[in-house]
Amino acid sequence: MALTRSGLQKDVLSLYRRALRMVRTKPPLTQPKFLLVLRYTFHANASAISPRNVSAIEHLLRKGTRQIEMYEDDAVKDVWVSSEMLQWQESWKNRRKTRESASPQAKLGQTIR
Repeated sequence: MALTRSGLQKDVLSLYRRALRMVRTKPPLTQPKFLLVLRYTFHANASAISPRNVSAIEHLLRKGTRQIEMYEDDAVKDVWVSSEMLQWQESWKNRRKTRESASPQAKLGQTIR
C-alpha cells in the first residue's frame, strides 16, 4: 500500500531535499556544520508545532525557503553552530545507537558473531 502525502507534506520534503542539495555545494570541511544546522532546524520546528497547524507550517516553509536561498549563495562558505546544536547532535547520536542496539536485527547479529 502506497503512502499518500498531502501537498503540505510534499512541500516540506521538497524543501528538505533542496537543503540537502545545497549542503553538497558547500566546501567539504563545512558540510557537516551545514548538515547539523539543517537537521537541528527541521527537528526543532517539527517538534515545536502541531501537524494540524497549517498556517504555522506554511509560515515556516516560507521562512525556510528564504533561509535556503540565502545559504545557496556562493559567497556563503560557513555557518555558525551553537553549543545547543552540538548537544542535540550528541543526544541524537546516542538515541540512534540505543535504538540500533535494541533492535531485533542487532541482537540477531550479536548472536551470530
